Amino acid sequence: MKNNKKFLQRALIISIPALLIIVQSCKKSFLDVQATGTVAATKFWQNQQDATDALNGMYANLHEWTNIAFAPIAVESMGSDDVDKGSTPTDASFMNDFHFFTANSGEGQIADFWGGQYRTINLANQILDNVPGINMDASLKNRYLAEAKFIRAYSYFRLVRAFGDVPLRLHVPKAAGEYNIPRSPKAQVWAAIEADLTDAASVLPQSYSGADIGHATKGAALALHAKAAMYQAKWNEVLTLTNQVMSLGYTLFPNYEQMFRTNNKNNSESIFEIQCMLIPNNPTASNSQYSQVQGVRGSTGGGWGFNVPSDALVASYEAGDPRMNATIIFRGETTPEGDVIPASGDNPRYNMKSYVPFSLYVSGFNEGCQQDKIVLRYADVLLMNAEANNELGNNVAALASLELVRARARAGNAAILPPVVTTDQATLRTAIWNERHVELAMEFDRYFDVIRQGRAAAIFGPRGWKTGKNEVWPIPQNEIDLSAGVLTQNPGY
Repeated sequence: MKNNKKFLQRALIISIPALLIIVQSCKKSFLDVQATGTVAATKFWQNQQDATDALNGMYANLHEWTNIAFAPIAVESMGSDDVDKGSTPTDASFMNDFHFFTANSGEGQIADFWGGQYRTINLANQILDNVPGINMDASLKNRYLAEAKFIRAYSYFRLVRAFGDVPLRLHVPKAAGEYNIPRSPKAQVWAAIEADLTDAASVLPQSYSGADIGHATKGAALALHAKAAMYQAKWNEVLTLTNQVMSLGYTLFPNYEQMFRTNNKNNSESIFEIQCMLIPNNPTASNSQYSQVQGVRGSTGGGWGFNVPSDALVASYEAGDPRMNATIIFRGETTPEGDVIPASGDNPRYNMKSYVPFSLYVSGFNEGCQQDKIVLRYADVLLMNAEANNELGNNVAALASLELVRARARAGNAAILPPVVTTDQATLRTAIWNERHVELAMEFDRYFDVIRQGRAAAIFGPRGWKTGKNEVWPIPQNEIDLSAGVLTQNPGY
């Protein structure tokens, strides 16, 4: 499937009024964005093309540094037992503050993650506040608004599971009293997420063709809603929503390892993925560093070697499970794409799911910048469905969904990964959790899964995780300072 080059190439920065600018072409390093052409706010939001430009910019922002690289690795992955810091011992040693739960409110990656999510929310709010007033095709207008609600919900989902109570901003601030707002209770944030996703699912199409491939769909809204409900243990809702997704025609991609390769973007299993591309002659627009920061370190791979698979992850796989080699690049191996990984080096393993074959690297571009980041996929939906069915006492249905995932993994080899047959709820629950662990490993879910399952003290405790504190990360101190104390800190920080 071809990705929309225009959709990826346009970047949009929209800040609060008086600073509102539209960036028509992307000129950014991994740390900042510089506009080469701007349109004043008073001259924008005039027509359908403006709405399209704003929507494209909202999506393009998703592969910006604070949304897809270091900060998400720190906040969403580094606390997991699946990973170690990687690279060299002295390189970005602050990442260990997340792995050993010593990160404080002044840590820059926390501020970056917070800022990246609110920047995305601001872009969505700009669309939601301004597009209704544009005279344009009514059906397209409704779709654009639904897409903005999905993206806003996605950013709030990332915020609430990372920080708990967060400021809930559903409009661009206009009056003086609207800028500095307190944290909203997490229940209110979850409710806003669910409302946005309900609205989005009622409007969004099941699929797209041509230039629109990669935009949010009905299935994406339903799947993210199911995930939000799962984090709140709303099992009836999880079951209803996952059943709806399972009726939309998604299928498990036959080859687990190949599902993550660049030539299989937006495949039959992918429900939503952040679109990334190497745009010829435009390295500044080809700015995703998701693959680069996790790539094989050294002259061969050209990556930075962060967020590497741990010993614990290796030990979690059942004997013969092919997903281990499809998830982990081992030092000294030859990848299925023919890349020889040196037998010596800084790290024993690397993330196979973010890997781009070395032959696709282009001089002058970030290594692997064309690698998409899969956010939601069908196997996750099946496992959510299995967990919901089990919690509701429907063990036969739970086993059926679980078996679909295991059957794809065993790929016809009856000697490995036998079907789970237990009907004991507690035993089946553990089996489903274990399956989520290995199926979704290195996909930035494990850390928060363990916390919601109530197992963090047992699994993460030896590294310093403390009950009553580490369920969430600290609120960035710079945000508290800027708020003059309106924002409060999480307990224990």
